[in-house]
Amino acid sequence: MRRTIFEAEHAAFRASVREFVDREVTPHLDRFIDQRGLDRPLWLAAGKAGLLGLAVPEEFGGGAAADFRFNAVLAEELVRVSAGLASCLGIHADVVAPYLVELTTEAQRQRWLPRFCSGEMVTAIAMTEPSGGSDLAALRTSATRTGEGWLLNGSKTFITNGWSADLVIVAARTTPGKGAKGISLFAVETGMPGFTRGRKLDKIGQPESDTAELFFTDVALTQDQLIGEVDRGFIYLMERLPQERLGAAVSNIAHAAEVLAQTLDYIRDRQAFGQPVGSFQHNKFLAAELVTQVEVTQAYVDAAVLAFNAGELSAVDAAKAKWWTAQVQNEVIDACLQLHGGYGYMKEYPVAKAWMDARVTKIWAGSNEIMKELIGRDLGL
Repeated sequence: MRRTIFEAEHAAFRASVREFVDREVTPHLDRFIDQRGLDRPLWLAAGKAGLLGLAVPEEFGGGAAADFRFNAVLAEELVRVSAGLASCLGIHADVVAPYLVELTTEAQRQRWLPRFCSGEMVTAIAMTEPSGGSDLAALRTSATRTGEGWLLNGSKTFITNGWSADLVIVAARTTPGKGAKGISLFAVETGMPGFTRGRKLDKIGQPESDTAELFFTDVALTQDQLIGEVDRGFIYLMERLPQERLGAAVSNIAHAAEVLAQTLDYIRDRQAFGQPVGSFQHNKFLAAELVTQVEVTQAYVDAAVLAFNAGELSAVDAAKAKWWTAQVQNEVIDACLQLHGGYGYMKEYPVAKAWMDARVTKIWAGSNEIMKELIGRDLGL
């Protein structure tokens, strides 16, 4: 089914993103995978191409595009060649951006946003803790009041861009005993005494996306490092998680669609018993099911993008989009691997990498189980 949510300006932007990816990413992807991270020149090139500050005001070097369809185009084109690339740039340009644009002071925006847009400053957001998982209200990282600000202590894990980030938005408990109502957000910058990083984590997928543990030992924070108001961090996170989950949904279904398209080409050409593999009834029916799954899911995600643009996307509908696309993505790519037979299990085939890359999407941005819990509560259950 033909998609109708994009207009001519989005098509032009898609062409420019595709040209950027083909020039700056594809020739270097093997190196990014080997070194388990992106080169800084890639970030600078993305900044020069105008890809990092889509929703940032023009006065700070951004594109001032109050239209999530541009974010969707960017995510779809990045994941076409690298799920890890989509993760890294997505965290920076799509997830962190709203915090730095909407919650900061004018001085903070002047200080951070120009470098954010240019790629000179890479960012991350640190919520997950070794003992906490999806339970943000139970986080243990603390920021204790001092005469001049706060002392930050604790650790975070599974942080995308954690190894390379120059600025990390850290969720920390500022008021003990208040649960979710006692959390604040701070900007922690590279070079601050007491801020250290652990090893690059060795994941089963998305190796080109650097993921790290972060440690904070008596990191001295001033008022200038506070994002928003004290003890409103959890509210800020809950308000912006729907956008993160929508971005994940866009990438999930685009990833599945790309792998499925490659697989359809493969089973049209691959011969077995004197005929194309795709001509066998089981495989033909399976392909029909997979295409339908992808197209129907894409229609829901497109509707969610339009709802977000209109300010009408609820947290529950974002949760539906996130968990369902992750489920469909993994089911479709697993079926695609099976259709490749033994070749699908070989790392040299894109479907094998896609299969490994996709598995995390049912865990991050709130596990699928948490998404179902949110939806169930909304049903009054």
